[in-house]
Amino acid sequence: MLQNLVDILKESENIVFLGGAGVSTESNIPDFRSQSGIYSMENKYGYPPEYLLSYSFYKAHTEDFYTFYRETMLYPDAQPNKAHKALKSLEDMGKLKVIITQNIDGLHQMAGSSNVIEIHGSVHRNYCTNCKEGYPLEYIRGSKNIPKCEKCGAHVRPDVVLYEEGLDMNLLNTAIDYIIKADVLIVGGTSLNVYPAAGLVEYYRGDKLVLINKSQTPYDSRAQFVFRDSIGELLDKVVRSM
Repeated sequence: MLQNLVDILKESENIVFLGGAGVSTESNIPDFRSQSGIYSMENKYGYPPEYLLSYSFYKAHTEDFYTFYRETMLYPDAQPNKAHKALKSLEDMGKLKVIITQNIDGLHQMAGSSNVIEIHGSVHRNYCTNCKEGYPLEYIRGSKNIPKCEKCGAHVRPDVVLYEEGLDMNLLNTAIDYIIKADVLIVGGTSLNVYPAAGLVEYYRGDKLVLINKSQTPYDSRAQFVFRDSIGELLDKVVRSM
């Protein structure tokens, strides 16, 4: 089956990759829903992580939000893994047109990928809620309590989509347009249970859907290829065979 996938990718010049948290777990960034993920972590606040990363919690308990955010969402030492590097290689070959990611860690860009749609935002972008001045990840990490804008004193918040917040429709529509036009859609490292991101697969019109995930997804029966392997190891093998 691996060789069949290699042959298909060799023939295609319009591949789209849709990825989730499983892409970054091999860079030692925990996902959300696995047994070792963020949802399983005990925390000192007595609330489920989903609420701790919600807009309601951010507004009602701002200082605690930032404490939890710094402790669980920032991994400044993380490095791109084989999956990120393989996707960069596919882009260099002129085959991969875009990466659509649910991740907020910026590792695709660190690997050198140039066309990345971050539908949930990025920890590397932060902005003043008043004057919109931008700040890097290190500003949040180095701040105490609630980070404040150096220009106007208002709160600085991460440019990430919290629970209860909507996705950027311009980004979403751009992602949909790429998927509709794709010859091959590779979906990796995601359970495809979180909407609206999971619903993006519905827009694929082709017949070469590739799923790479260690657990089952609702779309397995619709895919032409289903792999239960490490996404980094699998994509590395694919690229080395091309």
